[in-house]
Amino acid sequence: MIFEIFLISLFSYISGSIPYGLIVSKLFLNQDIRKVGSKNIGATNVLRAGNKFYAILTLWLDIFKGFAPIIITNHYFPNLIYLSGMMAFLGHIFPVWLKFKGGKGIATYLGIVLALSLKLGLIFCLSWIIIVLITKYSSLSSIISALVIFLISFFESNLELNFLLFSTFVIIIYTHRQNFIRLKNKTEDKIKL
Repeated sequence: MIFEIFLISLFSYISGSIPYGLIVSKLFLNQDIRKVGSKNIGATNVLRAGNKFYAILTLWLDIFKGFAPIIITNHYFPNLIYLSGMMAFLGHIFPVWLKFKGGKGIATYLGIVLALSLKLGLIFCLSWIIIVLITKYSSLSSIISALVIFLISFFESNLELNFLLFSTFVIIIYTHRQNFIRLKNKTEDKIKL
């Protein structure tokens, strides 16, 4: 069992740690996304770099790297899917390849949630879209939608799922700490839809 835990942890972390935003921006936009906008490697910052197509590509790749490890883990070690989800999430936020300075985790989080519960994943998407249409703030939409999913998860009566969603929500709050300051100071960038 210890070997399986190590294997799934390593596989999921490596999957989550692939910096698709950086790879896409360097390959197709000829720029280092870490020097643009918020300096974040996620899809929202690729959008700030000025290309919607590559932002959508980054979004899908980041969702996939959260989704795929859980689907694969569920096939071989279904009792380790929540560990797989957490390790993929941590891989995105703390990638070894980028000196542990990664993204904010939202797209990867969405992939994880979709793999664990299609219903919760769709609720997250709907919540995010409604809030971003009202506020134009991607960060605020992400934080509130993650909170909504955490609160709704209590009706699932699954302690492991509840713990994962609580832990990821706390980490999302941490990764968005600078956004809170900018939101408070009214200096947060709005996204252009």
